[in-house]
Amino acid sequence: MASFRNQVIECAQYLTARIQTRPGIGFITGTGLSDTLTGLEVIHRFEYENLPHFPRSTVASHRGCLIHGRLADKEILVFQGRFHLYEGYSPREVTFPVRLLQELGVPVMILSNAAGGINLNFSSGDIMLIEDHINLTGTNPLTGPEETSWGIRFPDMTRVYDPELKAHALTAATAQNLVLQQGIYAGLQGPSLETPAETRYLKAIGGDAVGFSTIMEAIAGVHAGLRIIGLSLITNINDPDAPAPTTLEAVVETAALASAKLDRLITGLITRL
Repeated sequence: MASFRNQVIECAQYLTARIQTRPGIGFITGTGLSDTLTGLEVIHRFEYENLPHFPRSTVASHRGCLIHGRLADKEILVFQGRFHLYEGYSPREVTFPVRLLQELGVPVMILSNAAGGINLNFSSGDIMLIEDHINLTGTNPLTGPEETSWGIRFPDMTRVYDPELKAHALTAATAQNLVLQQGIYAGLQGPSLETPAETRYLKAIGGDAVGFSTIMEAIAGVHAGLRIIGLSLITNINDPDAPAPTTLEAVVETAALASAKLDRLITGLITRL
């Protein structure tokens, strides 16, 4: 059986033979956000199931399609759907799209997610620019045999999210008259949602939003030398003193309603790159 790196290389070779150019941006979409970037001119469409060794998305609202397109004269790879630890995927499998971007030579990665708001100054439908994250998944995609061709053993994590990209996002938000919150993303394994006590803990340690994705991809992206920006769409507010039940369906619905704002923000960001 081919090694994980060889599997990624085979997938990259499959795409390179068909795309024949090097896109400058990779965009991994979150729950309910597969239709973000409506202005994208589609050049190629690849179903995940047709990509060599590529994982399959099992979560509703994650379309499972890789789009190669053009926006603002820039070529982009959009992963419509991601993979999660709670689906049973290993940390390395979750980061397959990141390693694919690395092998394709794509320098910039945009990560989006749907997240619960811990900061009570946030509102449902807000967008939060991720300033930093807290890894509470109990795992790491770099655990295991060292792959020296992909990066160093102990990557520095003091600047995960690129300052210049964050500045561009803030400028784009101002130009679009969008309120862009900023904060810390706490990443859990899931899939069970947080108890009130857990929410209090996350707030106490500095979390502003919580979700079940993004952390593995961000760590692998730093290891790969990618420039990263992270954006959380706040789909509900977790108030431990007034807990309100939520469902995946409610999260998807809120994400869909607010995705137009995220579309405008990311389009404005890409235009400035």
